[in-house]
Amino acid sequence: MAGKKSRSLKALAAATVAVVALAGCGLIGNSKDVGSEGANGTTKLKVGVSPVPQGDIIQFVADNLAADAGLEIEKVESTDYSVPNQQLNDGEIDANYFQHEPYFESEVSSRGYDLAHYSGIHIEPFALYSDKIKDPKDIADGSKIGVNNDPSNQGRALALLQKAGLLKLADGVDESSATLNDVAENPKHLEFVEADAASLARTLPDVEASVINGNNALEAGLSPTKDGILVEDGENNPYANFLAVRSADKDNEHLKKLDELLHSDEVRDYIEKTWPNGEVLPAF
Repeated sequence: MAGKKSRSLKALAAATVAVVALAGCGLIGNSKDVGSEGANGTTKLKVGVSPVPQGDIIQFVADNLAADAGLEIEKVESTDYSVPNQQLNDGEIDANYFQHEPYFESEVSSRGYDLAHYSGIHIEPFALYSDKIKDPKDIADGSKIGVNNDPSNQGRALALLQKAGLLKLADGVDESSATLNDVAENPKHLEFVEADAASLARTLPDVEASVINGNNALEAGLSPTKDGILVEDGENNPYANFLAVRSADKDNEHLKKLDELLHSDEVRDYIEKTWPNGEVLPAF
């Protein structure tokens, strides 16, 4: 009996090792495999997005381009910037489309994610908005100014305010990673009110002005070119949004096909027609 039991335990252990090995090769259930079987032989991809404009753009691809490329796309929306990279890293989604390079690098560095990305698809110009004034020059001494509380976007906001002459960052500071601690000169004694990106538009009644992310401004019914009193330049802008994937999956044919669709003439035309006033700009 002891001999049989020992042999059985050895066989079970060997089978367990085989199962783990197969899972590591992706031959059986692996939560980080790319895609799943969709309708009519397509490959279904789950893509994490911000609702606007990324969700709109990915929906256009899903409705008009995906099927002919053998893809089916399920968008997974989130307004919390900390969620899509965590979901991607954990294998809950196959790709995400919501972020720019400075934010991506910050997340990868601070959280240890093993992620990669393709080239830029679109740019959402940052702008300074106000319910009270029409020109940044009219900002009064001691005014409250709303800014993003995440480091990569806070630096972007501060760079825009510096462009208007409202502050000066310390010499040698990288604008993309600057924080309020890097403000060297504040001639108007501005009080900066930090807020989450999704809530910045709601701060407008309580501040003189707020620098608001492009997608959050759009969701709040604001246009940077029509409503902004100061707008970020689109030319040579380092903040293009792109499709991010797990590093191991960057050469996956289905993900590369999706990225190709996102860089198609059809998507460029869609962006230009949907946001004709430059609220969203193609980056390709």
